[in-house]
Amino acid sequence: MQSPIHVTSEIGKLKTVMLHRPGHEIENVYPDILHRMLVDDIPYLPIAQEEHDYFADTLRKQGIEVLYFAKLAAEALQDSQVKDKFLEQMLAESGYAAGAVHDALKEYLLSMDTQAMVDKIIAGVRKDEIDVKFVSLAEMAEDKDYPFFMDPMPNAYFTRDPQASIGDGITINHMTFKARRRESLFTEYIIKYNPRFANKGVHVWRDRYHDTRIEGGDELVLSDHVFAIGISQRTSADAIMDIARNLFKDSNYDTVIAIHIPHNHAMMHLDTVFTMINYNQFTVHPQILDENGKVDTYILHPGKDGEIEIKHRTDLQNVLEEALGEPEIDLIPTGNGDPIVAPREQWNDGSNTLTIAPGEVVTYDRNYVSNDLLRKHGILVHEVRSSELSRGRGGPRCMSCPLVREDLKK
Repeated sequence: MQSPIHVTSEIGKLKTVMLHRPGHEIENVYPDILHRMLVDDIPYLPIAQEEHDYFADTLRKQGIEVLYFAKLAAEALQDSQVKDKFLEQMLAESGYAAGAVHDALKEYLLSMDTQAMVDKIIAGVRKDEIDVKFVSLAEMAEDKDYPFFMDPMPNAYFTRDPQASIGDGITINHMTFKARRRESLFTEYIIKYNPRFANKGVHVWRDRYHDTRIEGGDELVLSDHVFAIGISQRTSADAIMDIARNLFKDSNYDTVIAIHIPHNHAMMHLDTVFTMINYNQFTVHPQILDENGKVDTYILHPGKDGEIEIKHRTDLQNVLEEALGEPEIDLIPTGNGDPIVAPREQWNDGSNTLTIAPGEVVTYDRNYVSNDLLRKHGILVHEVRSSELSRGRGGPRCMSCPLVREDLKK
């Protein structure tokens, strides 16, 4: 029986992918809370939905099965006891383990059917939606001017980050900032209770109950035994050591390549600056490399008695050639390396390509310089609309969580 999760490369033909169609969580963002929500702008929801539907249809036209995150979550919560357990945990992680607000929110959410409840939790619950019988001064005075009891999740359409598929397993991630941490609770329940995944042998390489941070945008499955990960604003070195131990212990993975990228919002994840698009071709944002084309790279291998051997390198191209057994790696620069075009197109996710088959990618149409360069390097490019989706600072790879890919032919 094939596992419902099977991803042994970044480039194997994509068979099944998980998306989230943006909803009212986008409209529940306003300028005063942009920083709190980790967003820079507010997409116009009707056009963002049109663009996302175009993206999903582009994938379907290539024979890819599209599953939706919120629907999978609702399917996982059909049992009343599971639903109650989930809701108690979601309320606690939203700041309401008990008390008048907890009781009012629970009653309100349980009055909905399960799909509507999931959609409402993602959208956020405003204070003017429910009546609360406050019994303490602390409850009455707490954040009196803040409009939400439960914050919206406007980043939820970036399904890459709360989880990531590796082999026949998944990481369920402890995300860096509070604004996104609740998203992976949905993932936990999907894997445990959705009939598609429950009791199907899905290995959880790392669960969400850790203090150290990791996000799926930093996780790249380069082959059936080589895994790359960014040391970034969103993924810590401690978390990388933890996941390496688990992979070395219980999987075929024997090589982890940790790449140190700038810790800033513009380059928050490895896949915003570096993605694999063919057996020997990668996109790369030139600004992660120094003037000699070097970047700090750490090669992890299993050592004796459960220890991990670590080697420091700076020659990323050579590291990739050795790890993948390729005589030459083609690093294709975002924006053709132009000092103005490259950072502009990287800001609009020119490096954030979703590979759907070897040498075949989905990209945002706005990054025309990068897209033309990819074509000159022999890559088949499917462009998708991007005027509103790109405001969230994530591209096609960010918006997709592959669940099944075909294995590469040896």
